[in-house]
Amino acid sequence: MDRREIAALLAFIGRLDPRTIRTDQGEARDQLDQWHELLGDVPMATPHGWEALAAARQHMRSSQYPILPADVARPWESYRRDRLARHSDPTPSVDPDDQAAWTAELLGTRRAVASGTAQPAQARAITTGRDGANPRLDARLREIGSCIPPAARAALAPYRPARAAREAAVAQGQPDALSVRCAWCLAQPGEPCRRRRIGPDGGARGTAPCATHPSRLDLATAMQPEQVEQPAAA
Repeated sequence: MDRREIAALLAFIGRLDPRTIRTDQGEARDQLDQWHELLGDVPMATPHGWEALAAARQHMRSSQYPILPADVARPWESYRRDRLARHSDPTPSVDPDDQAAWTAELLGTRRAVASGTAQPAQARAITTGRDGANPRLDARLREIGSCIPPAARAALAPYRPARAAREAAVAQGQPDALSVRCAWCLAQPGEPCRRRRIGPDGGARGTAPCATHPSRLDLATAMQPEQVEQPAAA
């Protein structure tokens, strides 16, 4: 706020709380200088929800004490922190090899968000999961078969041999044991079987992945003609 805006803010406050009015010309000038020094970097209003007059009004509604510059500065800092907390840096449009331009665009976007002249860019939420389905995404995955291209899947095979062997067996028409729930260790569809670690006192100390239990493979074989769920792409 410039001095003119600070004077307008003080006039607004004085109208609502006469205790803040300074009748002496020297005191009024000192008050204006003090408020301008402390609130010079605080805008009067922004396009996205900030108003200094509203912050002052809220203080006078909720506090019995005369308003101070800090009572306007604190809400402004909270406003800035909230907006930056909700902001996820979008990918800059400049050449990524130009480090100076890349950094400048990132900082410029953050400053615009913090100052209230631009809306926060929020990251896209996860669209699907075990507890919630996304019909459009499921239909798209069924159409393309997998979210991993075949070339990438082949390149990953040496680093995840168990998964590769499972996919090869399914491709040959063999049952996918992980498509059903294991009745022995209670592993859910898509999860490997696990064995229990038993402590000296006979109590379970934890679990560890193990080979597929035979009963699970038998169940998958029995359900194979019923078109059980295929393994999810990872």
